[in-house]
Amino acid sequence: EAESFAVVPGRPDAGLILLCDHAGNAFPPEYGTLGLPESQLRRHIAYDIGAAAVTRALAAALDVPAVLTRFSRLLIDPNRGADDPTMIMRLSDGAVIPGNRHLDAAEREKRTARYYRPYHNMIEDVIERCIAAGGPPAIISIHSFTESWKGVPRPWHVGILWDRDMRLSAPMLDYFNADGGLIVGDNEPYKGSLEGDCLWQHATARGLANALIEIRQDLIREPQGQQQWADRIVALVHALKGRPDLNLDRL
Repeated sequence: EAESFAVVPGRPDAGLILLCDHAGNAFPPEYGTLGLPESQLRRHIAYDIGAAAVTRALAAALDVPAVLTRFSRLLIDPNRGADDPTMIMRLSDGAVIPGNRHLDAAEREKRTARYYRPYHNMIEDVIERCIAAGGPPAIISIHSFTESWKGVPRPWHVGILWDRDMRLSAPMLDYFNADGGLIVGDNEPYKGSLEGDCLWQHATARGLANALIEIRQDLIREPQGQQQWADRIVALVHALKGRPDLNLDRL
C-alpha cells in the first residue's frame, strides 16, 4: 500500500470500480494532528465515518477493485478539483484547523504532489486496467453524511448523487425507493454536480457511468450497520445486471 492510498484487488473485468475519497482520518507524522485535539479527528470533518468499512465489505463481496484514501481530508481533500480553494480547509464546521491557517503555495503543492495526485493517478491506473480487461467500468463512490447540519436534522437514510449521466443513479434511486422503509435523497443531502470533484474527473469527463452513494453516519457507525448497508448495496448492484447501458453482466 502507498502512503496516500490503498487498493483492494478485484476482478478487472467485472465492470465496476469502488472509490472511497474520505476513507481515513490519519495524518503523516510530520503534520501531527494539524494542531487539532484528538476529539476533532473522530468527527466528520476529518473523514467519512463508516464509509471505508462499507467500501471494503462491498469490494470483498463483489470481487471488484476499490481505491481508498489513507489520509484525512483535512490534510487535502481529494474530492475537489485541483484549483478548488476548499481543497485545503482552514475552517471546517466550526473547527479552526491550525495547521492549515498559514498555508503557502509551496505547502499546497507539496500536499498535492504527495497525497492528492497519487490517489487520482491510481484511480486512472485501475480504470485503464479494467477497460483493457473487460470494457468500460461503472464507478461507485461511497461517502457518509452527518445526521444533522447546522442544527437541522437530515431525514434521509441514503442519498444518491449524480451529475448529468443517470445510467447508474436512476435505477439506484428506483431500487432504494422501492423499499418503503427508506427515505432516499435524490441529489440530497448534496448536489452531485461539483465540477472537478473525483467522479467528475474520472467518470463524467470520460463518459463512464457513475453514482455517489451517501449513507447517514449513524447507520454505519458500528460494524453491524456497516455490513447491513454493504449487503443492501450488493443486492442493488446485482439487480442492475443485465441492463444494456451498463457493463455489469460478469459480476
